[in-house]
Amino acid sequence: MTTPQAGPSHADFLGTRPVGRLLWNTSSQTTLSVGVYGIYALTNAWFVARGVGPTAMAAVNLVAPILLGLGAVSTTVGVGGASLVSRSLGAGDPARAARAAGNSFLVFWVAAVVTTVAGLLLLDPLLTLLGTTEATREYAHDYAVIILAGAIVSTGFSSLVRAEGRMLFSTMLWLVPIIVQMTLDPVLIFGFGLGVKGAALGTVGGQTVSALMSIWFFFVQRRRPYRIRWADLRPHRSTLVAILAVGSPSFLAGIGTTVLAVLVNVTLSRTGGATALAAFAICARLQTFVTMPQSGISQGLQPIVGYNAGAGLLGRVDRARTLSLRATVLYSVAAAVIVAVLADPLVSLFVTDPQTIDAGSQALRIIAIGVAAAGIAPLISAYFQSLGHARPSYLISIGTLVALKIPLVLFLGTTGPTGIWIALAAGEVTSAACALGILHVVRRRTTGITGKSEPWTVTRDEDAPTADREWSL
Repeated sequence: MTTPQAGPSHADFLGTRPVGRLLWNTSSQTTLSVGVYGIYALTNAWFVARGVGPTAMAAVNLVAPILLGLGAVSTTVGVGGASLVSRSLGAGDPARAARAAGNSFLVFWVAAVVTTVAGLLLLDPLLTLLGTTEATREYAHDYAVIILAGAIVSTGFSSLVRAEGRMLFSTMLWLVPIIVQMTLDPVLIFGFGLGVKGAALGTVGGQTVSALMSIWFFFVQRRRPYRIRWADLRPHRSTLVAILAVGSPSFLAGIGTTVLAVLVNVTLSRTGGATALAAFAICARLQTFVTMPQSGISQGLQPIVGYNAGAGLLGRVDRARTLSLRATVLYSVAAAVIVAVLADPLVSLFVTDPQTIDAGSQALRIIAIGVAAAGIAPLISAYFQSLGHARPSYLISIGTLVALKIPLVLFLGTTGPTGIWIALAAGEVTSAACALGILHVVRRRTTGITGKSEPWTVTRDEDAPTADREWSL
């Protein structure tokens, strides 16, 4: 059913509660969700490092681009679909929201099946491309096979859940599977002696739980503004175009991040060997954990901006953007300082080899500079996506990657591992500066003489060929 439920829904509160309190509520719950995942990433690395060895941990990190690629697909349909869902609900159109959610599921499922088949058929050349060596190849192969086989369940569509204000269930979509994964990992790695296979099975097992929870939520549960029907799974041209247009910056950014990770791994494998790869694996997991609140703030901002934009509540949109930027900057700077100061003990949690500890500590202190600015560009990109504006998001997510991050790694990477660490940090800082500049330019273009934002124009043309025609500013 797509008929709205009687009485106020969870989505209605997105347009009525005080913005500061609302942003705190949404961001704290999304931060809890992704923070729990960050804890899992750390414990997973610890289990592999202590249960199998640093080489196995390095191999698992070499396969990480596969997970990043799958994440890029799920983020594409999640962000694009969530933007349509929240704006549709804000405009009082639950049928359109249901179709957007259904088409999001369709796109992801098709992409996941293609990824599984192509990945397994081309696994050997893929592992070579990822930079595996004789020491890491067997571990990487065992891990990749299981991850690719479980691609169909690799997302729970939590962004679509957040789009209608259901923050608690969105949190549970992260929390419950992570608990499952953290339970399975030690049992499978240590208890059954499955090594990296156990780590991969634990990951896929948790993802399966998340996928089943999301299917129940979208297809079965009735007390919601809409419910996905079989008809909503049929491809709808303008809906698909809108989803992909809004979500494609996330996809390209995810693919670009995957390319960057491969480039870093290959360069480190050539210039620094196993020690540098292990150091980067540790730093990558720690950075993932530390930057989770940044992701949580961005994700918490999106349903607020999308819903209020659809409802024409411009003041609430501006207020949410300003508060989220302040929160991101304050947290990021504090986190960077803590990481730099505690670099040695943090790296020592994972390995005991003095050479790896020294290399990892040095890398972490440099990378921490980038952590101070890392949340700004993704937040501003997410803000534009929530409004349905793909072009500024493209400039931020893709432009900075192609024009700044990758060239920095290519240029400075020739000097060795230290050059890589400097390139990664410099890429985050310069990307943040560019994102702030783009936001300033766009705001000036959409502000009149009075200094107030120009009115939103929200249309719903079913046959519109682009997302900008369906929802425009």
